[in-house]
Amino acid sequence: MGELSVTLSGLTLDNPLIPASGTFGYGFDHADFFDVNEVGSFSIKGTTLHPRSGNPLPRIAEYGGGMLNAVGLENPGVHAVIRDIFPALSKVYHKKVLANVSGFSVEEYAKCAALFGREEIVGLIELNISCPNVHGGGMSFGTDPKTAASVVEAVKKVTKKPVYVKCTPQCPDLLTMCRTLEAAGADGLVLLNTFLGMRLDFKSGKPILANGTGGVSGPGVFPLVLQRIYEIYPKVNIPIIGCGGVSSARDVIEMMSAGAAAVEIGTQNLTDPLSIIKIKHELPLLLRELGIKELKNITGRAFR
Repeated sequence: MGELSVTLSGLTLDNPLIPASGTFGYGFDHADFFDVNEVGSFSIKGTTLHPRSGNPLPRIAEYGGGMLNAVGLENPGVHAVIRDIFPALSKVYHKKVLANVSGFSVEEYAKCAALFGREEIVGLIELNISCPNVHGGGMSFGTDPKTAASVVEAVKKVTKKPVYVKCTPQCPDLLTMCRTLEAAGADGLVLLNTFLGMRLDFKSGKPILANGTGGVSGPGVFPLVLQRIYEIYPKVNIPIIGCGGVSSARDVIEMMSAGAAAVEIGTQNLTDPLSIIKIKHELPLLLRELGIKELKNITGRAFR
């Protein structure tokens, strides 16, 4: 194991850098810029049981600290990903991926996860619980611990792959949510999904995004996410993947110090496609500066 290697529920990554879902597609676009095997792993585009065309345009807006998106889970559906995308991906990418799963009912989550769970290229299942529960009146699974737990329990019954849950900051009691997910059998947590926000057009005064609101991401949310990880880490016994605003190797060190076992990098991938490679090459230099031999030893050092 190298100085940058980390382990997530039995899945060993040679480095902790994971492009976040929706910012790396299925890996093919970034393959034009670098060998995609340099990333530790990557989370595939959020996938649902059936194909989705996503929200109407415009669905991207910028702000001083990053961006907002309201893409709306545009994807070809799990069957197309398994049939068409995974075989092509396996020719250029030789590691495991995180299969990001979304659904609008417990049954959809379970069916999608079961299909991905049979695939060799899938290292772990990442549940996006920010979707509205259509059987529960539209409330997001991610804001109600009981319904979120029902998703985890259903998914754990149909796959042996580790199951990580990507939580939303819109949850009114994130600590209770995380503890409930752990009790329901979640193998790990991803903290956090995007924050809810909006931008208005200066001239018209109307929302820029056709959807009205969107998910806020980028460096501006980094301190907010860091605080949540710092709060949750000592109170759960499962690994945390930190996600939100990471844009440098120092951010990686900081987020892992707060308790993250690995990190997802999102908006920065879109700003600079080579950013994750730059971060990877800088991390060993920082470790030597700190006198630390293995990066995994940094996790949770804020509490030691």
